[in-house]
Amino acid sequence: MDKRVLEAMARWPSVPDVYGWLSLTETGKWRLHPKGDATHADTPGESITNAQIIGFINRNYTHCDNGQWYFQNGPQKVYVRLDAAPYIFHTNETGALTTHTQQAVQHIQAWWLDDAGKLYAQTEHGPGLIAGRDTLAVLEQLHTADGQKLTDCPDRIPQDTSTTLLLSSALQSVAENTVPLRYCPAPWLEAQLGFVRLPALGYA
Repeated sequence: MDKRVLEAMARWPSVPDVYGWLSLTETGKWRLHPKGDATHADTPGESITNAQIIGFINRNYTHCDNGQWYFQNGPQKVYVRLDAAPYIFHTNETGALTTHTQQAVQHIQAWWLDDAGKLYAQTEHGPGLIAGRDTLAVLEQLHTADGQKLTDCPDRIPQDTSTTLLLSSALQSVAENTVPLRYCPAPWLEAQLGFVRLPALGYA
C-alpha cells in the first residue's frame, strides 16, 4: 500500500467501512457508483478513466480473511463488488499473465473451468478470471501432463466436478511440474476459490 495510506490508517483507525460505491467489471475496469447501488449486481455504475485514480486504486487493492475485497482509500475501506472475480488476468506482449492491477503472475496453483466455458486461475495474488479476449491465447499455452496441447484434445477437459486434469504451461515463472484443471459450476466458484462477489456488512 501507499505510504500515505498506511499513515492515514494509523492516524484514523476507526473510520467506518463503506459498501456499494465501487465495482470491478468482468473485463477488469473499475466503476464508480455515486448512488451507492453497487450492492445490486445489475447496476452498471460509471467508468473511472483517470489514470492517477486507477493507479491509486490498483496499488491499494486487497482483501479481508473472509474473502471480501476492498480498496483502502486512506483510512477507509471501500468494499468492491466483483462482477466476475477479484482479479482479471490478461496476456501481455510475451504471452505471460498480468493482473488488471498490472502485477505479473508467476505462480499458478490451479486452473478452473466453469459451465459457461470461462477459465479461472488461482495465483499468488489471488483468484481471477482470464479475460475473454485472452482465453484462447492462454488455452493454447496449456499442455496435458503427457505433452499434448490442450486445444488438440478438448475431449479431455473436465466436464464434471469429479475429474481433474494435470496441466503444464509456460505461463508461470516459478518452475513447477503440473497444476490441476478442474471443472466448477459458476454458482460454486466463490466457495471454491475463496472470494465474495457481493460484499456486505456483517458477512462472515
